[in-house]
Amino acid sequence: MTHRILILGGTTEARRLAGKLAARADLAITLSLAGRTENPVAQGVPTRVGGFGGARGLAAFLRETRIELLVDATHPYAAQISANAAAAADEAGVPIVALRRPGWEPAEGDRWTLVDTVSSAVTALGPVSRRVFLALGRQEVAAFEAAPQHHYLIRSVDPVEPRLAVPDATYLLARGPFREADERALLREHHIDVVVSKNSGGEATYGKIAAARALGVEVVMIRRPTLPDVASAETVEALAAMVGHFLGPAAERGV
Repeated sequence: MTHRILILGGTTEARRLAGKLAARADLAITLSLAGRTENPVAQGVPTRVGGFGGARGLAAFLRETRIELLVDATHPYAAQISANAAAAADEAGVPIVALRRPGWEPAEGDRWTLVDTVSSAVTALGPVSRRVFLALGRQEVAAFEAAPQHHYLIRSVDPVEPRLAVPDATYLLARGPFREADERALLREHHIDVVVSKNSGGEATYGKIAAARALGVEVVMIRRPTLPDVASAETVEALAAMVGHFLGPAAERGV
């Protein structure tokens, strides 16, 4: 018997998980991408791109395609998608499990200023002109137009369009992972004195955090949002090992 699994992806771990599960003959995997990245990395499994129309639309999709397990492997800051996933799974009566990579913890030498939102990060930069590295998605950087006194270095996978209405901004197109040595060189080259980052966790983008620590550069760290309380695993391997439990008979799942 083949079991149908829908993975809500967009992360490196989602792609790895899809490949790992697709190797099993008893599983049929579909990977869903939100479509925010213009040229996503090849996924290697059947892929769906675009939204579902909120929780109700996703619930309808789960029923229509007879999905037996929903996996939320979205970015830790995709709070609305995670909320919709939990609600849709509940409505459709489909089990859900989330892949939740642990956040970064401050280490000795880190100079973190913790904030809750992107707008709070803008405020935290202060009124005096600074050289700021915005290590954020292109959807978030527009908020920094409210602080045009700073000099911005903006790195994104896709071009920021329209560009920020600020006097001084430099744009870099790049896709991680980013090595610490390269990040140190980047911070030095652009004379960066503050990095703005989300607490994404994982190794792919940690290089900038380690580089900032080594150079004594401040990091304005945006805390993670609150996510739904669903079953979860911290690694691809741990989640893959849990799949059989969720696909067992209803009595074994405790429902």
